[in-house]
Amino acid sequence: MTGPGEPHPIEAESYAIMAGRVDLSGWREPERQVVSRLVHATADESFATSALIGDRAVAEGVRALRAHATVICDARMVMAGIPSVADATEVVCYLDRVPKVAGPGRATRSEAAVEAAAADHPDGALWVVGNAPTALMMLIRLHAAGRIRPACVVGLPVGYVGAAESKADLWASDLRPVSITNEGRRGGSPVAAAAVNALSRLAGGDSRINPAR
Repeated sequence: MTGPGEPHPIEAESYAIMAGRVDLSGWREPERQVVSRLVHATADESFATSALIGDRAVAEGVRALRAHATVICDARMVMAGIPSVADATEVVCYLDRVPKVAGPGRATRSEAAVEAAAADHPDGALWVVGNAPTALMMLIRLHAAGRIRPACVVGLPVGYVGAAESKADLWASDLRPVSITNEGRRGGSPVAAAAVNALSRLAGGDSRINPAR
């Protein structure tokens, strides 16, 4: 039996195996903790070299969670991967709050959902995109227009259409210093949630997360 805060033996063994396979020595702390979590959650060792983390991303993400800033997710699959404990930080997804069709001028509902979320949470939110590249592109556009000021952006959408491009645009944007992303097509809800979980662990007991259903 493990005590409070102690990893399960299977988790400890998994990390030990990973340490023997993946060289994370090129990452400084605490970014190394985030990258380690990405690799562990997906068993995809390529994140050790494809991950990109802005200079202030981890510090600002941890600060946002400690301040109980709203966590805005592009998909409920991302929300499902974020642990539910106590009552502190609100985690939301706006897909259910927008019409079932994208609407004029919008390629996807994800774009409309991001725009709606931005209207309610323009400052200091932790934005998490693990599914839709169009959501990340909308986020970048809204920031460039001065309509949102995220504390931190976890931008890890997956796919063959637009995913790599949206992440490259994020890294090239003014959001780079507070962004956690990666190069290439790989990503997805599990890895985006893993990044938030890593930030939550770094934030400690004050970053209790309670998904809003």
